[in-house]
Amino acid sequence: MSTPTDSFPSTPARSLAGHLHELRAKWGWFVALGIVLIIAGAIALGSSYGLVVGTLVSVYYIGAMMVVAGIAQIFHAFAVKGWGGFFFWLLDGLLYLVAGVIAFTNPDLAAAVLTLLLGISLIVGGLFRLVAAFKLRPAAGWGWILFSAVIAIILGIEITVQWPINSMWILGLFLGVDLIFNGFTVLMLGLGLKKT
Repeated sequence: MSTPTDSFPSTPARSLAGHLHELRAKWGWFVALGIVLIIAGAIALGSSYGLVVGTLVSVYYIGAMMVVAGIAQIFHAFAVKGWGGFFFWLLDGLLYLVAGVIAFTNPDLAAAVLTLLLGISLIVGGLFRLVAAFKLRPAAGWGWILFSAVIAIILGIEITVQWPINSMWILGLFLGVDLIFNGFTVLMLGLGLKKT
């Protein structure tokens, strides 16, 4: 039997309310996931062994994604053969595939390359934010962008100066910090859903 509200079209507000009701019923899962993520991050940060394992997990994860992307690119190259650029699509897929295989067969090299790229990207991203901060300078809050830029540049310089010595632990450090912050966010979401 239909209810009176079934005859009304679904609105974004009604849809959101339905999703929130479903999420509230599962608040405990969010709390549990948050706790697991925080514990995993603490383990990764808790010892040098944890940092090395975290780095290897990061390298293997990135390697797996590159292998999947490479295979997909290769299939795509053959699927759109008639469009032109077949060899560029194929070469792109093969490069992804080879890089992913290297990440699995030589994780130390992959960690070193990824660490160097991380340091360089932090410096470049920080410089772009620095320029953006000064362009926004009369606006309120521009100092926070400047602060973020300076921190990114300092972190990038610190990573590149200590490279390649730090390549076996820096990715694990970033993974551990990310797990803790992500876990805390999910935990707070779960506790917030319980209260509402």
